[in-house]
Amino acid sequence: MLTISAAEVDRALTFPGLVETLRVAFREGAVQPVRHHHAVERPDGGASTLLLMPAWTDFHATGGSAGGHIGVKIVTVSPDNNAIGKPAVMGLYLLLHGSTGEPEALIDGQRLTQWRTACASALAASYLARDDASRLLVVGAGALSPFLAKAHSAVRPIKTIRIWNRTPANAEKVAADLRAEGFAACAATDLDAELGQADIVSSATITTTPLIKGALLRPGTHVDLVGGFTPTMRESDDDAIMRARVYVDTRAGATKEAGDIVQPLASGVLKPEAIVADLHELARGEKRGRGSPDEITLFKSVGAALEDLAAGIAVYTALRG
Repeated sequence: MLTISAAEVDRALTFPGLVETLRVAFREGAVQPVRHHHAVERPDGGASTLLLMPAWTDFHATGGSAGGHIGVKIVTVSPDNNAIGKPAVMGLYLLLHGSTGEPEALIDGQRLTQWRTACASALAASYLARDDASRLLVVGAGALSPFLAKAHSAVRPIKTIRIWNRTPANAEKVAADLRAEGFAACAATDLDAELGQADIVSSATITTTPLIKGALLRPGTHVDLVGGFTPTMRESDDDAIMRARVYVDTRAGATKEAGDIVQPLASGVLKPEAIVADLHELARGEKRGRGSPDEITLFKSVGAALEDLAAGIAVYTALRG
């Protein structure tokens, strides 16, 4: 069994390559049981959450009869970790042989998640962003933000990247790191002004107060919402939902877990039938993406175990020798 570090994940993957890997994965499908959530209470009154995300090759969909893979991501979310300088989210990905169950690889789960999340957003943008989209705004300066900048740049001709964060120094650090890799990136201080100029807005925050104001978006903008992963978290307001054609990574996940979808559905601002398509339907050509240059499109991602499985297989295949 291989033990694969974050640095080895970085060496194994490319952004264009993983986008195409995910396109095939959503086209072919996989078996994805509902993720397991377990509260882990501690004697000190604190609590962590244990998440288990299994998936395995869908032989019926692909026509395969042997081999394949089983995978499970094991994640803990411990909010108190921030006080001791550790990441709140920890994780590992276990990849198994599909027929024998033999362990094949244990992969750094945080890095795998960063890659697959960013590339799922880029996959959506390949259907939903204008072909000439060149100005990218990234909202949030966490660990995912540089991955989103690089992934979107892999599918659209991005010329300028703006990074906005509540703490400007954090935005500048991300921008400086991107500049060191050759990207034209800088920190932004006026979020509202940037919203009115961006071709693609990619937001990765855990805010419960919407930051993406629909009234400020110009025609033709693509909005990519990545951060909120509970019904109480929301990155976009009602105006954004009402002005946009709405897409999701998976209907089952987004309509139950994503505040950007759950809350508008509950209030009636968004009707279930107004969710145009998910990534399965886009990848299979069953539903269309952007229809005109002036449309505003909005994609909400909450993550899918299929993405981890496809990315894990890609990493293992590249490194097993």
